[in-house]
Amino acid sequence: MSPASSTAGDAVSTGSVDRVELSIGGMTCASCAARIEKKLNRMDGVEATVNFATEKARVDFGPGVSVADLIATVERTGYTAEPPPPPAAPGAPARAAGEPTTDPSPAFGQGDPNRERLTLSAVLTVPVVLLSMVPALQFTNWQWLAFALTGPVVLYGGRPFHQAAWTNLRHGAATMDTLVSLGTLAAFGWSVWALFLGDAGMPGMKHEFSLSIGRGDAASTLYLETAAAVTTLILLGRWLEARSKRRAGAALHALLDLGAKEVAVLRDGRELRVPVGELTVGTRFVVRPGEKIATDGVVVEGASAVDASMLTGESVPVEVAVGDPVTGATVNAGGRLVVEARRVGTDTQLARMAQLVEQAQNGKAAAQRLADRISSIFVPVVILIALGTLVGWLLVSNSSTEAFTAAVAVLIIACPCALGLATPTALMVGTGRGAQLGILIKGPEVLESTRRVDTIVLDKTGTVTTGRMALTAVHTADGVSEQQALRLAGALEDASEHPIARAVAAAATERLGALPAVEGFENIPGRGVQGVVDGHAVLAGRESLLADWAQPLDASLAAAKAAAEAAGQTAITVGWDGAARAVLVVADTVKPTSADAVRELRALGLRPVLLTGDHRAVAESVAAEVGIAPEDVIAEVLPEEKVAQVRRLQEQGHSVAMVGDGVNDAAALAQADLGLAMGTGTDAAIEAGDLTLVRGDLRVAADAIRLSRRTLGTIKGNLFWAFAYNVAAIPLAAAGLLNPVVAGATMAFSSVFVVSNSLRLRRFGA
Repeated sequence: MSPASSTAGDAVSTGSVDRVELSIGGMTCASCAARIEKKLNRMDGVEATVNFATEKARVDFGPGVSVADLIATVERTGYTAEPPPPPAAPGAPARAAGEPTTDPSPAFGQGDPNRERLTLSAVLTVPVVLLSMVPALQFTNWQWLAFALTGPVVLYGGRPFHQAAWTNLRHGAATMDTLVSLGTLAAFGWSVWALFLGDAGMPGMKHEFSLSIGRGDAASTLYLETAAAVTTLILLGRWLEARSKRRAGAALHALLDLGAKEVAVLRDGRELRVPVGELTVGTRFVVRPGEKIATDGVVVEGASAVDASMLTGESVPVEVAVGDPVTGATVNAGGRLVVEARRVGTDTQLARMAQLVEQAQNGKAAAQRLADRISSIFVPVVILIALGTLVGWLLVSNSSTEAFTAAVAVLIIACPCALGLATPTALMVGTGRGAQLGILIKGPEVLESTRRVDTIVLDKTGTVTTGRMALTAVHTADGVSEQQALRLAGALEDASEHPIARAVAAAATERLGALPAVEGFENIPGRGVQGVVDGHAVLAGRESLLADWAQPLDASLAAAKAAAEAAGQTAITVGWDGAARAVLVVADTVKPTSADAVRELRALGLRPVLLTGDHRAVAESVAAEVGIAPEDVIAEVLPEEKVAQVRRLQEQGHSVAMVGDGVNDAAALAQADLGLAMGTGTDAAIEAGDLTLVRGDLRVAADAIRLSRRTLGTIKGNLFWAFAYNVAAIPLAAAGLLNPVVAGATMAFSSVFVVSNSLRLRRFGA
């Protein structure tokens, strides 16, 4: 039995199993999430999944276990846990669940302590490194200035590492923070000893390199530049990672922000504007043309066309009249409506879609980065080697200075500076190059999926097609020119606010220029429009409207109308002076680059699948135009069904990429192994996607996958060489063949190599 999901922190019961989602605080790497998950799963009747990216734990638990017990277990592990707040109602000002409490990229001094630490540390580290590594700059007593600059870097800048290392130590664990803290504190501590108790504080002291340690070297050797540089470079990697993570919950905020903020409710026959949060079931409210419908309800007065493309993917506005249901956040494109609220707050379709996005995000396991996986073994092994080196040298040489120097060298050479740079530098260069090509990559977690995807699901409206209605054909009766039909129909439709009418009017204006004025214009709700243009009594709309005026379609026009409707297009019948004289065809047009894009995706080994909420006839027509097989078309699906279709493909063993641009795609984008959002789409889709295609050109999807795969390969190459440098040098350091300063230089060289390797990504696509 699958337990029901929880939309807030309260446990949800399904039979004998409850589920709760906890917000976890204090995690610094994926190994932290693994520790919490391990501790929770050791509890009887508990099955937990901890997501480092979203900082949440989804826990299923049976009788005898309470939420308080779960929180206590997390806290005993050294972290914090609390039930997340319930999501705000659509349009309400409250913060959405998972939304960051601070700006994603605040300026210095405006609430981002990590950025402040990094900035201060970088400013102080540069002169320390120059003084320590360039003998020509070493003036008398330079070492005391370097000491004064290094202290704030190690103690203030490195404070998060030291705190995390202490927390892990109290709970018998070690992470990358442990190595960073040990290495920097050991280097700084030895420097303090050498300055105050050794010979390093003497005036005129020079800092020189030596490939091996010597019996008299330790007391006059400083490691200040190593302590400062390691701290600053790891801070840089952590800050870049944190900046990406802050956007983890923004998809929910974008979804909820689509709703109306205010609504005109009817009270005692008068309209009163109130915040949408005050709506209750049964309240009647007014929706004027162009306004968003405040919540889910039923039309009780009026008729109009409702643009629901944001929620359903349906490109053609839906005609609604008394008794028809309407959905919150859709747009009234026609006349005045009075709606009675049927669902409000978290019960609305928009709120349920927000819940789907949250579930899809939390259900997607955080990518376990290679550095964190290896660190679970690498860190304790390095610590043991350092201790073994200390003891071994004490036994062999009976020299505490040689023993401590060699042990420090082991810690310094093993400090994961290059490991900390491997991902962010490649990501920085890759994303910078991607931005030039119209591709935005959200973070390193995205890249693993690009290597595995074998199926790419394409939303139709706004992705493969333009998402805008356009005139595609004009069919006329004998003796009638296209120009005359378009002039009369375009002038009449220009007086209407209906989206289909706007498409006709726009085409007429583009082809013919200025249109004549309309007299006696009248809108017949749900059927069409009529008026007098250039002395002609003109009708435009459904065939039934012309039939009421005894203007039947002749055989050619009827055939044209039937063919258009069979292809899923919209046919507008036009008549004037007592006879039906034209059929105008309006449809959502395919982007000119979509067919090329499908071919490029196939060349990457991907199987394209068209997924849409539109009619099957429309979908198959579009698929045929761009080169997608009919069996790979999934049509007439609701937003919830889009998620289910993506999940179905995943259950069949496929790794699925999804390309979309609408709110109705947001949950499916989050569910997919790789989500690609068109930058021309809604904020909700863009935030839910892993990659954003800024130009709105589907061909960029192929470039995005290629660039992501190249960036992933660069990251893995960086990690390999970072470990190779350190692991190869650890035996040399333990054997006393590397002075800690040389160890620091070797570590720095590995960082330079990593950065240089990442810079090669700038040539991608050139």
